[in-house]
Amino acid sequence: MERIPFLKMTGSGNDFILIDNRTGLVPLEGCKDFVKAVCRRKLSAGADGVILIENDAECDFAWRFYNADGSEAEMCGNGARCAARFAHLRGIVSRPSMIFRTLAGKIQAHVDGLRVRVQMTPPHGYRPNLNVVIEDQTLRVHAINTGVPHVVLFADSPKTLSQWDVFAVGRSLRYHSLFAPAGTNVNFVAVLGPSQLKIRTYERGVEDETLACGTGSIAAALIAAAQGLVQPPVHVETQSGETLVIHFHQTEEAFDEVFLEGDARVVYEGLLWSETLGSVREKQDR
Repeated sequence: MERIPFLKMTGSGNDFILIDNRTGLVPLEGCKDFVKAVCRRKLSAGADGVILIENDAECDFAWRFYNADGSEAEMCGNGARCAARFAHLRGIVSRPSMIFRTLAGKIQAHVDGLRVRVQMTPPHGYRPNLNVVIEDQTLRVHAINTGVPHVVLFADSPKTLSQWDVFAVGRSLRYHSLFAPAGTNVNFVAVLGPSQLKIRTYERGVEDETLACGTGSIAAALIAAAQGLVQPPVHVETQSGETLVIHFHQTEEAFDEVFLEGDARVVYEGLLWSETLGSVREKQDR
């Protein structure tokens, strides 16, 4: 395996390894093991996921997005912003506006320096006011798919939000039979003002709380609006301390023209050596 150039980028605390894979540096065979090896913290580059940029016959490019556990996901809002800036920085797309393909559909993006704004695929599957029993408690949750499935729980106050056991409750809901077989991401949300939310997210694939989740922030903003709690544009404060801005148009309980806006920053660039990929190299050499 040759050394693989990459950028490590972060979108509001979600970090990703981005690779220009248009020449097939990372083959589809063994990709899951490759991703798991690369995303190991302290033993490798470490990240919430890996994004491979590939050729597409119709769009400016296509991506393959993988969570840290090697599972391929349909969409990731923060990852989409990083992918757009990566493509612009690497000259894959010379103009600031672009369209790229994901498993969730075509995504439009615009890059303005560090700031990236992406138009998301239309949300669907809104299911409000679901009563879910986990252990000895009944939780009121609201479900929606914003490219990937999400549920949202509202806290009584920011203090209550800070005290919530996001890992335990998030894991129970993530694997609950109501959301089988795909499972769901879980968002814990407090309303701070007429257009402001604070959020904590348990992400499937990462299987832990993350510092930010773009599609989760969108889910929180849309559901809060549907519940009459906020109006767009909605500013969502993430656990990283950075704020994502969600733009959308609402008609009763339907939404369109959904945009996610925020910074996409480069952390560093480097080369992945085969020795840090461990078992991946061994499997491919057999």
